[in-house]
Amino acid sequence: MDFKEFFQKSGTKVKTIWSTGIVQRASRITYDVVWNVILFFIVIGIIGMFFGVGVGFGYFASLVKDEPIRPYENMEKDIYNYEETSKLFFAGDIYFGDIQSDLHREETKLKDISPTLIDAVIATEDEYFKEHNGVVPKAIVRALVQEFTNSDMKSGGSTLTQQLIKNQILTNEVSFERKAKEILLAMRLEQFFEKDQILEAYLNIIPYGRGANGRNIAGVQTAAQEIFGLNADEVNLPQAAFLAGLPQSPSYYTPYQGGGGLKSEEGLEPGITRMKVVLSRMHELKYISDKEYNEALNYDIVADFVTKSESPIEKYPYLTFELEKRAKEILMYILAEKDGYTKEDLAESDELREEYMILANRDLRQSGYNIHSTIDKEIYDAFQEVAKNFEYYGPDWHGKTIDPATGEEITTQRVEAAGFLVENKTGRVISFLGGRGFSFENQTNYATDMVRPNGSTMKPLLAIAPAMEKGIVQPGTPVADVKTTWSTPAGPWTPQNFNYRYHGLLSVRDFITDSYNVPTIKVYSQIAHENPVDEYLRKMGITTLGDGEYANLSLSIGGTTHGISVEENTNAFVTFANGGNFVDAYMIDKITNQDGEVIYEHKAEPVEVFSPQTAYLTTDILRDVVSEGTANYLRSQLKYPNVDWAGKTGTTQNTHDVHFVGYNPNVTMGTWLGYRIGQSLKCDSCALYEGNRNVKLWAELMNAASEIRPDLVAPSEKFERPDGIVTRSICATSGMLASDLCQQAGLVSSDLFNANFVPTQVDDSLVSGSYVLVDGKAVLAGPKTPKEFVQDDGLSFNPEWIIRNGYDKLDDLTELFPRFRREAWEKISLPNIEGHKSVVDDDGKAPGAPASLKNNGSNLTWEASGSKDVIGYRIYRANKPGESFGLIGHSIETSFKLPSGKGVYHVKAVDYFGLESSASKEIVVGDFSEPEKEEKPEKPDPGKEVDKPEKPEKPDPDPEDPVDPDPEPEDPENPVEPDPDPEEE
Repeated sequence: MDFKEFFQKSGTKVKTIWSTGIVQRASRITYDVVWNVILFFIVIGIIGMFFGVGVGFGYFASLVKDEPIRPYENMEKDIYNYEETSKLFFAGDIYFGDIQSDLHREETKLKDISPTLIDAVIATEDEYFKEHNGVVPKAIVRALVQEFTNSDMKSGGSTLTQQLIKNQILTNEVSFERKAKEILLAMRLEQFFEKDQILEAYLNIIPYGRGANGRNIAGVQTAAQEIFGLNADEVNLPQAAFLAGLPQSPSYYTPYQGGGGLKSEEGLEPGITRMKVVLSRMHELKYISDKEYNEALNYDIVADFVTKSESPIEKYPYLTFELEKRAKEILMYILAEKDGYTKEDLAESDELREEYMILANRDLRQSGYNIHSTIDKEIYDAFQEVAKNFEYYGPDWHGKTIDPATGEEITTQRVEAAGFLVENKTGRVISFLGGRGFSFENQTNYATDMVRPNGSTMKPLLAIAPAMEKGIVQPGTPVADVKTTWSTPAGPWTPQNFNYRYHGLLSVRDFITDSYNVPTIKVYSQIAHENPVDEYLRKMGITTLGDGEYANLSLSIGGTTHGISVEENTNAFVTFANGGNFVDAYMIDKITNQDGEVIYEHKAEPVEVFSPQTAYLTTDILRDVVSEGTANYLRSQLKYPNVDWAGKTGTTQNTHDVHFVGYNPNVTMGTWLGYRIGQSLKCDSCALYEGNRNVKLWAELMNAASEIRPDLVAPSEKFERPDGIVTRSICATSGMLASDLCQQAGLVSSDLFNANFVPTQVDDSLVSGSYVLVDGKAVLAGPKTPKEFVQDDGLSFNPEWIIRNGYDKLDDLTELFPRFRREAWEKISLPNIEGHKSVVDDDGKAPGAPASLKNNGSNLTWEASGSKDVIGYRIYRANKPGESFGLIGHSIETSFKLPSGKGVYHVKAVDYFGLESSASKEIVVGDFSEPEKEEKPEKPDPGKEVDKPEKPEKPDPDPEDPVDPDPEPEDPENPVEPDPDPEEE
């Protein structure tokens, strides 16, 4: 049967069956059954859906029942309360970095963000951002389905609004409750805020991984700077796409390792792949054209990554940490004051102080303050360069010592350094040197944190200026630099000067110029009981000394057990430069918040410590330290040597520290050298001794500053002399007004005085009288002293003056003689004082004989007697060897002019009490080997009368002259020749 025939027969059968109605009845029954079943399931589905929605809403309501209804004000505060790093500025609003923080973020405005970057973020994170009301339902359903089915692909359902809520109000907790609250708050947030406000907040809070230096970063502006070195409005399309892709997995996509530095090529690949995904989304959503898309795909993004980012801690570590420390303290007081606490409250309670310090630390790292410092950037940079290149620190120390901070053994140390420069009138810290190089193992700022004894720089601060203020001394007041012992709780104390010598009566000006210890301690001992630490030092900003330390006399020469900082030491000298007014040094000029509102501004509060007269007199003394004293090396090292400089050096015990503080009318600077753990700085092989090494460092720092700001640090103005300063002539022995005898002695000196403390009494330290020289010293003649050696119209120290000043306790009164004009002092006789060890002790023995008698041409010479009480010598002559000797003269020297003719001579020493030594060895002058020829007398002229020779008369003995204890008979034929001319004696 062919195909056509088959269809004809089949069609006939179908028609037959259809005509019977059987098919129609069966189809209607099937349709009714199927429809009813479908209708049943539809009804059941609708009922189930309503039931599910009801259950869902009920469940949703149960999840958010504890969430409060937040008003606009609260939500605004929460949304914009993102942590922002506080910024640091040099003087002149020169930004240099941020406060150290776990998270680095810098706020920006939407108008300052590239539109391309905004498009990239929206395309990647929330394509319906501009249309939705906080949530996208289908995205939520899709996420729920993926969650319930445990799908491997989880696309997420959070809008930008929800992410903002999660980061700023809620937590990152993964739970339905948190998600429900997130949805609710996102919808509420959209009611309160414009889309641009939400987007701006989101772009400022979102995390972006790590920056080039390894810091965690947040906010699109910080990310653009840290990753590309650009601002957020400067990025191009590929850079924008890379940044937009980071927030999905910041640590995975970041191009940087945890410790800083770029990842490997393999490590960079995920971030680059993510960038291409972002570009693809932007292309799909028509944000970019085909051309832009293709160009961006082929862009070398790796070439744009910042390879190294030096944080402010790396570039300016000392300054960053110092400003952070000071800012925290300022904020601590501000926060405490808001809660009703005072500075005194915090000082009295360690717990309270610690609590507010924690709050201040948190506030500093979260509130985005602007910290405006006083530091001059150029000078600060120059200081660091000087420290880096300085060649005279001295050698490293090698040995074994224990680090007191860690208990570890230290075997090597280098010499450390510090400097601190302050503007006098304001207290503004211009610059400082915190050390030779910062290390995280040793973060000590040697200028501000370290406290050490300040050596002799303490002398004017604690001893001299306070004593002058009280009228105890003035610059010309003499003080005896002699061996002195004080009783202390630790036992007898006999201090020494740095050169292990004593120098006699010195003026205050002189012993400070040369930095002698003993006279300084003597001055301080007169005022120590009045507690000059509280009365003066604490007013000058020195806070580290103990309450009872003022009683320690060694404190006056810097022997403090606690120590003071280089900053405090320098700052104290500002008092003298300011005419007696202390102005506390400050490093933070002001602090402003993100809105530019000033929350703190420094205000100087001068404290009067000394009168202008005392301050000027101290300065005038310290000028001499620089011009001729222990700092006289300075001027040769200065670029501006003619500036009116004053200053003081200081060296501590065992030469562990050397200090120098110098100041002019504008600025004051202090420097220090030493090892971190004290060791001697002495160095035999060094080109400069330790004090001058520090002075040279000071000079190089000051030269660097003067090249930048000569108007500030090298002024032409001099210190202004105030009213009430007068010049007076005084006697160097006593400091009283000069007498005629003082004039005669040549011991008158002139110096400056506070007019209120000018001496009114005339000097009585000298009296007139006859004297002899004993062992080179002038001594008043005694009753037994041979008169031929006595010199009239001499001067002597007044015994009453000696006893009144306690000088009678000295072993030797010549200890009072200074090296200045010593010849004048030695011409003054030293009296024997009853009850005191005599200047010349009577041992009852004849002095030793002179030795080495020689004929030196026309003079006899000999060596002095070894006895210390000899006042002169008697010379004896015999006409011939073997004949008796007769006295022919005397001398206070060890020489005598010979008379003419031959003879035999010897010399005897005479002591203060008239005793004569045995004779020296004889010396023969002339040739006695041949007898002398007698000359024939001339025949007398018979017409002329001949004169007969007269017999020489024997001179009457002088009752005052001493008698030779063993006189020899005088030869009448050989009379003793008369004494030679006294002018030639």
